[in-house]
Amino acid sequence: MSLYRRGGKRVLDVALTLLVAPFALPVILVAAVAIKLDSPGPVFHRAIRVGRGGRKFTFLKLRSMQVGAEELRGLLLHLNQAEGPAFKLHNDPRVTRVGKILRKASLDELPQLWHVVTGDMSLVGPRPPFPEEVERYEPWMLRRLAVRPGLTCLWQIRGRSDLSFDEWMRLDIEYVERHSLVLDLEILVLTIPAVLSARGAY
Repeated sequence: MSLYRRGGKRVLDVALTLLVAPFALPVILVAAVAIKLDSPGPVFHRAIRVGRGGRKFTFLKLRSMQVGAEELRGLLLHLNQAEGPAFKLHNDPRVTRVGKILRKASLDELPQLWHVVTGDMSLVGPRPPFPEEVERYEPWMLRRLAVRPGLTCLWQIRGRSDLSFDEWMRLDIEYVERHSLVLDLEILVLTIPAVLSARGAY
């Protein structure tokens, strides 16, 4: 195992997160005010996600949906536009007005910097799945759980939600097999234009 995989990746995660935090915090505060003015409910959305090795953790995002959105999910399953276990829906009626803006710009993901600090997540890695999605994985897909989940990944810079579920899984496994300092820096840099273009973001 390379020096980067043994500890260098963690050093990079913490260093870059501390560098970005002073800029991210004011954005989170402004977004929090907008969320409260736009719809009733908490600023943050908490959900159980699956991390490295199948360990579950409480995942934090800025709330982009109306309160009770998870309970309504079952009523919308027949409209699912994603393949496999994932659930994706263009123009999801549960998304608030402010939520649409946050999602387009990926600002709802900013609180996950906290998970990078605590070690539940990395800046780069497969996106953390829901437990019910993992339960429906084919055996080969479980390989994506071999590393910490991340804020961004190969899937994020190569089409996001426009990719099929199998393409998404294969890109995540490609990352698990290939990840290195050079690849992580490349993904971080390419995430900026991917987010700005908002391609596949919904």
